[in-house]
Amino acid sequence: MTEYRRAKIQGASYFFTVNCAERRGNRILENNIDALRHAFRGVKQKHPFKIDAIVVLPEHLHCIWTMPAGDADYSMRWNLIKSGFSRLITADEKRSDSRIKRGERGIWQRRYWEHVIRDEQDFERHVDYIHWNSVKHGWVQRVSDWPYSSFHTYVRQRIYPANWACESDKLMDMEE
Repeated sequence: MTEYRRAKIQGASYFFTVNCAERRGNRILENNIDALRHAFRGVKQKHPFKIDAIVVLPEHLHCIWTMPAGDADYSMRWNLIKSGFSRLITADEKRSDSRIKRGERGIWQRRYWEHVIRDEQDFERHVDYIHWNSVKHGWVQRVSDWPYSSFHTYVRQRIYPANWACESDKLMDMEE
């Protein structure tokens, strides 16, 4: 079996995309947002990391984490978050034969996407992508209308204006 290779840089910032196993018509993350928050909080207390930006959509999420100095073990953290969330919600999802055989729930895709943030421009581009994602996928028409996003924190901190991405030229930049 081929080993999946991931970048592991201690103290680095990473962009992640984590998907549910079932994407179509699935609103499991949105419908269980408190359980997801609880899973994140529990892992952060025992294994600290900083969430720089996040958006939780009904069936996937994007985020940027900055790992502590001397630590690059985001894989363990994701495993704990995914399993912690899975234990907190009712087991009524469809499961494949292979998942049943392995004793796995059918909530999450086994893998996830990670990208090491290279510089400040890369960081800003990924933060913008995260915050634009609810509009991109058609869940809302304005970024400010999606409740499960760090966009609201960025507005409170005056990093973004409340009407961010409402101008047509900004919309064009987000789609590129």
